[in-house]
Amino acid sequence: MQSTPHQHALEAKHATLDRRIAEETNRPLPDTATIAELKKQKLRLKEEIISL
Repeated sequence: MQSTPHQHALEAKHATLDRRIAEETNRPLPDTATIAELKKQKLRLKEEIISL
């Protein structure tokens, strides 16, 4: 299956969220609410990518 520009954009956003989660997790006092929200966004993107 051919990747589309839309799929590439979603994968880039997914990778960005992954980095943001890692950065927040590694802070001295990580914000668990922020991490939870970022993980929800990442999951939604993953589901959208899979549905393509």
